[in-house]
Amino acid sequence: MTALGFLYPGHSAEDDYPRIEQLLGSDVRLDLVHTDLGEDSHRVDVLRQMGDPEGLTKGVEQLRLAGAEAIVWACTSGGFVHGWEGAQEQVRTLATTAGMAASSTSFAFVHAAREIGARRVAVAAAYPDDVAGLFGGFLRAGGLEVTGVHSAPAATAAEVAAWEEAQVTALARAADAPDADAVLIPHTALHTAACLPALEKELGKPVLTANQVTVWEALRLADRRVNAPSLGTLFTREPIVQV
Repeated sequence: MTALGFLYPGHSAEDDYPRIEQLLGSDVRLDLVHTDLGEDSHRVDVLRQMGDPEGLTKGVEQLRLAGAEAIVWACTSGGFVHGWEGAQEQVRTLATTAGMAASSTSFAFVHAAREIGARRVAVAAAYPDDVAGLFGGFLRAGGLEVTGVHSAPAATAAEVAAWEEAQVTALARAADAPDADAVLIPHTALHTAACLPALEKELGKPVLTANQVTVWEALRLADRRVNAPSLGTLFTREPIVQV
């Protein structure tokens, strides 16, 4: 049994994780510890405070006692708003405190895009324009070309968590571009685990979503590979050799 640990802010789309665990159909356990969401707002200052490295370490001991082999900060905006260097420091602090490999959803998007060979990506964000723009900048810092950033501003994670599949599909469709190799949907408060095959069929290309890449990143850190077609192209492709 491979146990993977996740620090998840608040209570929005955490039910994606037991669904993903079931879809993995393997000897993998996904353990969540909920961190303090604080003010539920998509303001940059609030998001930076939510991802404060010291605050994240409070849930680490519980995951360590549960036997986690790797840990991921399951919040996209709580990582990239610190910039590339700040997000790296956040992860280093988490790894040092936990005594195990650590990462965050922000880095998971970059690693997952590389895994499927997507060099050009379109961003479909349920963030205000300024926050969505920071995510685009983070991806560029990670070596990806961003064809465009489309935002459908939502004020809170609770608002995003209430979105139906049709709204997620419409967001992805609006963001897609002919020259994009993949579409990225960066919000762990969005329920996407159940609709990944439908999204990819609709767009005709890989779709990477926050909770999907978060789990994949934890598996990568634990040196596990699981074939799970119901979780999209990311979980079916052979690894791309970067040159």
